[in-house]
Amino acid sequence: MNDMKTLYINLLCCLFLLVTSCSDFLEIKPNGVLSESDISGVSQVDAMVISAYSMLGNDHYDSPWSLWPYGNVRSDDAYKGGRDEADIQNFHFYEVCSNILPDFGEPDVFWYQCYVSIARCNRAINILKTLSEVEYPEKEKRIGECRFLRGHFYFLLKIMFKYMPYIDDAELINDYANISNRRYSNDELWDKIAGDFKAAYDALPSVQSDLGRPDSYAAAAYLAKTYLYKAYQQDEKHDVIGVNGDDLQQVLLYTQEVLNSTYSLERDFANNFLPGSYENGRESIWAVQYSLDDGTKFGRLNFGDVLNVPMKFTGSCDFHKPSQNLVNAFKTTNGTPQQGVFNKVDYNELTDKVDPRLYHTVALLNKPYKYDKSNVFNESWTRTSSVYGYYSSLKENVALNDPHSVLLDPFRGNSKNRIVLRFADVLLMRAEALIELNREQEALPLINLIRERAKSSVKLIDYVNNVEIELYQPGVNCVWNNNFAKQALRFERRLEFAMEGNRFFDLVRWGITEEVLNEYYLEESSKRSYYTGAKFQRNKSEYLPIPQNQISFSKKLYQQNFNY
Repeated sequence: MNDMKTLYINLLCCLFLLVTSCSDFLEIKPNGVLSESDISGVSQVDAMVISAYSMLGNDHYDSPWSLWPYGNVRSDDAYKGGRDEADIQNFHFYEVCSNILPDFGEPDVFWYQCYVSIARCNRAINILKTLSEVEYPEKEKRIGECRFLRGHFYFLLKIMFKYMPYIDDAELINDYANISNRRYSNDELWDKIAGDFKAAYDALPSVQSDLGRPDSYAAAAYLAKTYLYKAYQQDEKHDVIGVNGDDLQQVLLYTQEVLNSTYSLERDFANNFLPGSYENGRESIWAVQYSLDDGTKFGRLNFGDVLNVPMKFTGSCDFHKPSQNLVNAFKTTNGTPQQGVFNKVDYNELTDKVDPRLYHTVALLNKPYKYDKSNVFNESWTRTSSVYGYYSSLKENVALNDPHSVLLDPFRGNSKNRIVLRFADVLLMRAEALIELNREQEALPLINLIRERAKSSVKLIDYVNNVEIELYQPGVNCVWNNNFAKQALRFERRLEFAMEGNRFFDLVRWGITEEVLNEYYLEESSKRSYYTGAKFQRNKSEYLPIPQNQISFSKKLYQQNFNY
C-alpha cells in the first residue's frame, strides 16, 4: 500500500476498534468492543495505528481541526459569516469576545475528540510494545508515528485550553480519574508535548513510503513549533513575562534540520492551496490526507470546512469571511506593508497596490474565483452582505466546477489536503527565534525568501494589475533594527498564513492580543455594527474555559481557567 489516502480507507473495515472512554470504565465488557488482549498481535496492529490516523479527518463543522472559528474568527482576520449573528451563535460570541461560557458544546466536543484520538494512540503504542522487532520490523517507526499524532492532538488542546490532563501510554486506566489538568505546570505540559515530538523525531525515517505518515522532518518542524510557543513564558494570568533563550535555541536546532532536508518553498504560493497533482508538494511537510471515490458514500472529505463555501455553490453556508482589516493589511507602499496605518482607509483596488497573497487568500468582487476566469466572484455569491460583507475565504476551497468538490447535502466539501506544517512556517519560526535572540540580521534573508516567493507568483499575472511587493532592503526601504524586524516578522506571518487558523494563537504567544484586538474592534465597529461594545478581556480570553462537562466528569478534579 503506497498511498496514505488509500491507507485511511481501510479504517472502514476496522471501526469496531474504537473503544470510548465510557467503555474503559465498565466492568462488564460490552458486545462489539474489543479489548487490547483481543487485538494484540501482528495481524491487528496496523489496524490500530490506522485507527489513530483516522481521527485526523474525523472533525466536524462546529468543532473543526482546521481551527477557523478559534484561530481566525477570534482574531482580526475573519468574520464568522453565515446567515447572521445567531447562526452558530457561540462562534459569534468568540468573534466579539463576549458571553464565552464553559458550557458551550463545540469546545466540549473538540476536547472529547482530542482525547478519543489520544486514547487510540496510547492503545496502539501499548500493543506495539508487546511485539518484538523480529515479529514486527516497523515497531519503532509505528510507535514514533503514534507519538507524533499524540503530540499533535495535545498541541491543539494546549493552544486552545492551556491546561489539560496529560495521559500517555504508561498511565493505568484505573488511575485516569485521579489525573488533574493541573498535575503539570504550563512549562511542564509543553515539555511533555515536546517529548512526544522528540521521540517521534528519533524514531521516524527521513522518508516515508506512504503519503500522510509523518517523517523525521515533520517531527522536527513540530518540535520547533512547540519550543517556540514554550519560549514565550506565561504567568498564571496568561501575561507574557519573558522569552526563554534556551527554548529559542531548540527552535534553531530543529528548524535547521528541516532546512537541511529536501523540503522547500513552492515556486508559486497558490500551489499550496490547490487539489489533485498539487497536493503533497515540496512545501507540504505534513498534511491531513483526503480522498474521493474510495468506496464510501461521499469519500473522505474536509468536513471541518464544509460551511466555508460561498453561496454560488449548491450546498453552501458562506461562513469564515475575511475581515476588512485583513484585506487592508495586504496594502503596500513602495512594495512593503503599511504597518501601523493600513486600516485607516479601506482597500480600494483602483488606487491601492497590494501584496499578491491577497488574491490567493480572499475572493474579491469581479475577480476569477480560484483562478477560474469562467467563474467571476460577484455579489450574488455572498449570503448576507449587509452583515458580513462581500469577501470570501479561498485557501480551504476549490473552484466552482472542480471535480474534487462534493455535495454533502446540505453542505459541500472537497478532498483537497489540509496542510498542517509547511516549509514557510519553518522559515518564519526560525526568523522569529533569531529576532528574539537579537540576531535580526540573520532573520532578514529568511523573511525575504518568503517575500520573494510571493513576488514570483504567476497564476495572477493575466488578470491582476495592482500587485506591488518588494524585499526588505536595509537603508533603502527600511531600517532593519530589532524592533522593525520584530514587527516585520509578525506582519509577514499574518500575510503568509492568513485564514489558515494561526492568527489568534500567534497574538496570544506574543502577548499582544488585548492591544491588537481592541483596536480592531474599535475600527471594525464602524463597518460591522455587531462589534460595538466588543472588548478583549485580558487575563481571561487568551484561552477558552475548560468545558464544564469535563469538569463535571472529573468530579471537579479539573480546575477552571483563570477568571472564568
